[in-house]
Amino acid sequence: MERFSEPALLLLLRERPAHGYELLEALPDVIGETRVDMGNLYRVLRALEEDGVVRSEWHAEAPGPAKRTYELSPEGRRLLDEWATALRRSRERIDGFLERYEGR
Repeated sequence: MERFSEPALLLLLRERPAHGYELLEALPDVIGETRVDMGNLYRVLRALEEDGVVRSEWHAEAPGPAKRTYELSPEGRRLLDEWATALRRSRERIDGFLERYEGR
């Protein structure tokens, strides 16, 4: 589950392009954590961008400093689909374990 932030970020970016601070605020609702490490978030985003899963560009239209906006690439959509499939399989295994544990 430690890598769960990756599919969670991909899911958020599938919903809409966002800048890092928006992702930082939205991520806890998806991963169930109360706090997300900002440095780790940007490391994951950079790695995803290097892998061609995420694209980014700077936007300076709004008042204040320019912001880098991230969006999902077609490769990112495919990876998100793979994550969803893997998570479904994991959920099935966990459900089977818990059912056996609880004697159902």
